[in-house]
Amino acid sequence: MTLDVRAVLRRAPISPYKVRRVINVIRGKGAVEALHMLRFMPHRGARMVEKLLKSAIANAEENFGLHRDDLYIYRIYADEGPRYKRYRFAARGRVKPYRRRTSHITIILRERGWEEEE
Repeated sequence: MTLDVRAVLRRAPISPYKVRRVINVIRGKGAVEALHMLRFMPHRGARMVEKLLKSAIANAEENFGLHRDDLYIYRIYADEGPRYKRYRFAARGRVKPYRRRTSHITIILRERGWEEEE
């Protein structure tokens, strides 16, 4: 039986397109290695994913007694959250609508030893 550790960030104030370019880089990597990679990425989404990954690692250590060096990113994905309609005021008394996009980011960690046992 596999043990999956999950952490979810809902309604992150960033477009899912911008988050996906960050999570595509760390997909399948070890948890500690991914933390080091995220720390030096210049993207704003990297800060959000780094914080979420730290939360997932803390969940694994505290709730399941797993060691952080044995964890790797089994699945990571960013879905689209709700869109907020906003308006920017324009000349001649008009308004220009735009949408603020949000994301739901999910990380699932798994322990490295499970592939050999199955």
